[in-house]
Amino acid sequence: MIRRGIHDELLKRLKEKRRFLQVLAGPRQVGKTTLVRQVMAAAKMPAHYASADEPALRGRTWLEQQWDLARLKAGEGKNGALLVLDEIQKIPGWSNVVKLLWDADTHAGVRLKVVLLGSAPLLIQSGLTESLAGRFEVIAVPHWSFPEMREAFGWNLEQYIFYGAYPGAAELIGSPERWRRYIQDSLIETTISRDILLLTRVDKPALLRRLFHLGCAYSGQILSYQKMLGQLTDAGNTVTLAHYLELLQGAGMLAGLAKYSHGQVRQRGSSPKLQALNTALISAQDPRSLAEARRDGDYWGRIVESCMGAHLLNSSLGTDVSVTYWRERNHEVDFVLQKGKTVAALEVKSGGRRESLPGMDAFARQFRPKRQLLVGGQGIPLEEFLSQPAASWLC
Repeated sequence: MIRRGIHDELLKRLKEKRRFLQVLAGPRQVGKTTLVRQVMAAAKMPAHYASADEPALRGRTWLEQQWDLARLKAGEGKNGALLVLDEIQKIPGWSNVVKLLWDADTHAGVRLKVVLLGSAPLLIQSGLTESLAGRFEVIAVPHWSFPEMREAFGWNLEQYIFYGAYPGAAELIGSPERWRRYIQDSLIETTISRDILLLTRVDKPALLRRLFHLGCAYSGQILSYQKMLGQLTDAGNTVTLAHYLELLQGAGMLAGLAKYSHGQVRQRGSSPKLQALNTALISAQDPRSLAEARRDGDYWGRIVESCMGAHLLNSSLGTDVSVTYWRERNHEVDFVLQKGKTVAALEVKSGGRRESLPGMDAFARQFRPKRQLLVGGQGIPLEEFLSQPAASWLC
């Protein structure tokens, strides 16, 4: 069984008497469809599955037809029925249609439970907040963790750091070129073209693509928007870059960590720390093999830090834990975790990096975090760190 924790949580919610739309949101190729099919088998009620992931966009009529098929099943089962709609964000105006159908069922007492799946979380959230307030619960489905990849494919730590966390590509790592082509064609290009450009207004698509490649090349580094503009030929402006970075993060590809300051997060006023959300996105664009990457201390150190940052962001998805960084003059802390008023500062030691940690001392004097953690070296073993969610370091 994949994603056991998410599987059990969704099944638990479907068995409750209360009725909410259940929304599974996460990037492509993280197992949402497989997971929900396993839940359908375990739910012990009639179920209907339909996907809008087709070359031609589905419309309102199609959605109403699928809903009516599920209503028929609800009348046949003692416990009602389950409707699963995959890639829901690809239906224009989906949230308004779902609201009308859901409210009609509520008024008529139809025992239909509904699960919506989407591979563009930012677009899903927009539709939910616009039309479906008070009617839904979200279950975040992030990229796979190290323990999940180890259990499913027997991967060791170095394989996870280098090859990332796409289960569909796991069996291809024995053929590096084939693995790279899969990541580039089936994941990177498909996500950009079908989950972002096809569904969102992007005035400069070439700029968005170059921003993604730049972000992977500089993952783990702080880069001002002005410096990004200097690197990109079809330059827009800082507001455009910040917006495109949000779209890429919403698709599970690339994030820009904000700077931590006095307990507040400066969203767009400070230089972001670029962070690939899956290290496969970095490795697939570089010709080095795992062995070659391991021998290059500086490069490997950057991959390790990117792996750690991706883990923190993915494991904090759907929680109230924020992940930022801190830098003042020559002092820097790699990651800052915050939940409420509780703060933890994290530094990474991965080889090819500075030995002293002056940033941690300066941060501790100024902000007095609950914990100051070193990962790697003589600190927390990286394997242990990648096996715990971000929230565990704030307890």
